Amino acid sequence: MSLIKSASVVSLLTLASRITGLARELLIASAFGASAMTDAFNVAFRIPNLFRRLFAEGAFSQAFVPVLAASREQAGDEATHRLINRVTTALMGVLVLTCLAGVLGAPWLVMALASGLGQNPESEAAAVLMTRWMFPYIAFMSLVSLSSGILNTWRRFAVPAATPVLLNLAMIGAAWWGAPWLQTQGVQPIYALAAGVMLGGLLQLGVQVPALARLGVLPRPRLSWAGCTEAWQDEGTRRILRLMAPALLGVSVAQISLLINTQIASYLPAGSVSWLSYADRLMEFPTALLGVALGVVLIPQLSAARAADDDARYGALLDTGLRLVL
Repeated sequence: MSLIKSASVVSLLTLASRITGLARELLIASAFGASAMTDAFNVAFRIPNLFRRLFAEGAFSQAFVPVLAASREQAGDEATHRLINRVTTALMGVLVLTCLAGVLGAPWLVMALASGLGQNPESEAAAVLMTRWMFPYIAFMSLVSLSSGILNTWRRFAVPAATPVLLNLAMIGAAWWGAPWLQTQGVQPIYALAAGVMLGGLLQLGVQVPALARLGVLPRPRLSWAGCTEAWQDEGTRRILRLMAPALLGVSVAQISLLINTQIASYLPAGSVSWLSYADRLMEFPTALLGVALGVVLIPQLSAARAADDDARYGALLDTGLRLVL
C-alpha cells in the first residue's frame, strides 16, 4: 500500500474517530452539562489519560515502533517475535505495579491534579472513586499501544486507526442508556461514564487481538521471574528504555501545561474543569487528521529504511511526507 493511500486510510479512520468523539462530547455536555460531578469525572478521566499520553501513546510508542521496525529489517521476523514477547513481558509487569499504585494512591493523584476539588467533598470523593475504577484503563491502552505498534510495523494501519471509535461508542452508550438506568437505581448517573471508559478500553484491546493472531504476531509473555529477568536484560528492551527518555521529555511539555490548567480550573466555579475539557477536545479535532495519520504511516517505514542504511528511500519517504503536509 502506497504512502499516500495508507495515510488517506488512517486519516479517514481518524476523522471517523474524531467525529464520534465530538458526538460523545456533545452528548455528555447535553446530558450532564458542566457541574461539580462532571468536573469529578473529567479529573478522574484525565489521570489515566495523562499517563496514557505520556507513556503508552507517547514515549513508549515513539520508542517501540522504531526499534521494532529496525529489528524486523535487520534480524528478521523470528527475532522480532522474541523481542515482542520480551517487551510485552516487561510491560505487563510494569502495568500491574502501576495499576496497584494508582488505585491505592488515587486520593493523592486527585489532589495533585485538582486540589480545588477539596472544596466540595462529594465531588472529591466521586473523583477518587472514579479514578480507582478507571486507572486500569492505562493497562488496556498500554497494551493497545503495543498492539498498534506491531500492526503498524507490519503495515496494517486500518485496525489501530479504527479502534478509538470503540471508546467513543462505549461512552455514548453509557451516557445514552447507562446514566438514565443508574439514576433510576438511585446511583449518581456520572458513574456510567466511568464504566463506559473501561468497556471502551476492553473493546479496543479485544479488536486488536484477532488482527495480531491473523498475522502470527500475537504476544506470548512469560509471566515468571525467569521470564521477567530475561525481558529486562534484553538489549531491545533496554534500547526502548533509552529512547523513551528524550521522547518523554518532548511529550511531557503539553501534558504539564494541561495539568497546570486543570489545577487552576479546579479552584474556579463548578463546571470550569469540564469547560476546559470540552475545549481541549475541540482543539485536538483538527490536529490529528493529517499529522497523526502521517506519523503513524511514516515512522515504521522511516525506521526500516534507516536500519537498512537506505538513505535514498529514507529521503524519498521524508520528501513525500513533507509535501503532503505542505
